[in-house]
Amino acid sequence: MSDKYKLTDKTMEASSIKLFRIRALRSFGDVKAGDLGGWVGGVKNLSQDGDSWVFGNARVYGNARVYGDAQVFCDAQVYGDAKVYGDAQVFGDAQVYGDAQVFGDAWVSGNAQVYSDAQVYGDAWVYDDARVYDDAKVYGNTGVYGDAQVFGNARVSGNARVYGNAGVLGNARVFDNAPGTPMLPEQS
Repeated sequence: MSDKYKLTDKTMEASSIKLFRIRALRSFGDVKAGDLGGWVGGVKNLSQDGDSWVFGNARVYGNARVYGDAQVFCDAQVYGDAKVYGDAQVFGDAQVYGDAQVFGDAWVSGNAQVYSDAQVYGDAWVYDDARVYDDAKVYGNTGVYGDAQVFGNARVSGNARVYGNAGVLGNARVFDNAPGTPMLPEQS
């Protein structure tokens, strides 16, 4: 299949790295041939396969990769060695960086940050000013929002919600329907 985009002559700088605006060469997904996209450091940052795309003022650079059907838009940034793939979306002023991965149907938005070796996947949402970092994993149908932080080796999964000024750290596990009606141990 032919390339889906090319780098244009329009450039900008992000963290002292020259970025190029992209232009679609063919129609796919919600993108029409000729549409201008966002900014990338080079063709290694956005796959020529699938329906992945960088929209608007979004920026992808360094060794970061966006592929599959993932989308990065608004003023979001993906950089370092981060990966965004599957049907994941990163938007707003969100940042995904370091060795972080966002994949599946996950969304990262607002001023949220996912970084270090963190993973956000499944149907998880991380938004507002939330932070997910270190080796933390957020997955399932979870939501992390407000000023919440998930870090260390923490895991948030199932239908759990972490919000406000909450912190989940260390080897903590938050799962199922938390917060909500606590599950009581079976009585013998």
